[in-house]
Amino acid sequence: MTTFKLATRMALALVAVLTMWAIPAQAQQPTPGAIAIARELIITKGGAPLYESVIPGVIEQAKRIYIQQNPMLQKDLDAIAVALRTEYEPKKAEIINEVAKLYAARFTEQELKEVLAFYKSPVGKKMVEEEPKVIDNSMTMAQAWANKFSEEVMARFRTEMKKRGHDM
Repeated sequence: MTTFKLATRMALALVAVLTMWAIPAQAQQPTPGAIAIARELIITKGGAPLYESVIPGVIEQAKRIYIQQNPMLQKDLDAIAVALRTEYEPKKAEIINEVAKLYAARFTEQELKEVLAFYKSPVGKKMVEEEPKVIDNSMTMAQAWANKFSEEVMARFRTEMKKRGHDM
């Protein structure tokens, strides 16, 4: 599995879990303490790598646009892209901080502490370790299940259409 697919699946799992916890909470003005705890939660949960591709992705997208305008500039644009990746590396912290604010606006500081405590516990650490594998296996299983179910539905359509005088 590619890193991108794994990261995407981890992100979906994180969103699903946090969405379930977020439903009862009302949006609120986040405190600095809540933001700090949320940031630690993101890192502890293993969510930081999800945002690592954003900066290089934006840089590559911009580079491709300029290359389309003038392919002869490829070498210079490649060099600039390398320099920009280094220059903008610290901006990763900004992304994580913005995501932390989103969590801190939905959870109280106490709730964030409780969630963080869970992810720091042995079972929470195991969840971080095993969840990507479970998600990967569940996606594979769900696809196989859907394929089998599709065959059943197709057969049912044929049967029902035959009852109505149509051979399919």
